[in-house]
Order: sequence, then structure tokens, then C-alpha cells
Amino acid sequence: MPSIRSLLCMFPQLWETLRERVSTVSFPFGPSEVPTNFRGRVRIEADECRGCGLCVRDCPSFALELEKESRDEYRLIYYPRRCIFCGQCEESCRFDVIHLTNEFVKPSVGARPSREVLVDRRPDDDAEEEVDETSDGAE
Repeated sequence: MPSIRSLLCMFPQLWETLRERVSTVSFPFGPSEVPTNFRGRVRIEADECRGCGLCVRDCPSFALELEKESRDEYRLIYYPRRCIFCGQCEESCRFDVIHLTNEFVKPSVGARPSREVLVDRRPDDDAEEEVDETSDGAE
């Protein structure tokens, strides 16, 4: 008789489950719903970046690198394969320049690039070479 008693206890739960809405997603037939706190692509406002390096210092996976030549000449490099999308860089930036958006990372056919230059504040090497060439011709 214990099996009948257990079935009687389970019947109300079964009835509630049958009356609930479907909890699956309709992805192939409709758009995918992304949660509001989803962390996707790393975006940066390059004009506002000051090269302080706080985002680089606090990144636990070493996905950011700052190549600094002087106070106003630097490059901020992002390594997407290393990034764990923790959001620490966004929290560390005191100028509110770096953000993790809720965009998906775009698919690629081949291997993804191993690094992206987010900010490039260095003088153009080509412009310096052109200046040197014109000065050599004048002499």
C-alpha cells in the first residue's frame, strides 16, 4: 500500500506541472532573448581613454595589455581568447570608458584574431618617414 500513498502525494505536483506554461525557448523560430546582465563583447570609448592602466592591472585573466611609451603615447591591446568576461575591467575603470555589452561575439570561419588594438595613441611611423624623406631631398 505505500505505493498508492506515494502516488496520491505526487498527483497534485503532476497536475501543477501539466498546467504550467512551456519553459523552453523558441530560438530557431524566434529571436534569442538575452538576459539583461549578459556580458558579451568588450567595447571602449577610445577618445575618452586616458591610459591609466587600472583595467589592465585588475584583469584576472591577463586579457588586456598596455604598451606605454610616454604619458600621451600608448596602446591598449585586448586578447579575446584570454577574456573570461568577468567585468572586472569595467568596474576598475574610474573614467567609465570600458564596457561589456550584451552583444554576442560574432562567429568566424577561421581562427579568431588573437589580439585587437582597442586604443592606439602613438604617433604614425609613416608620417615620420615622410618627413624624413622630404628633408633628405631638400639637402
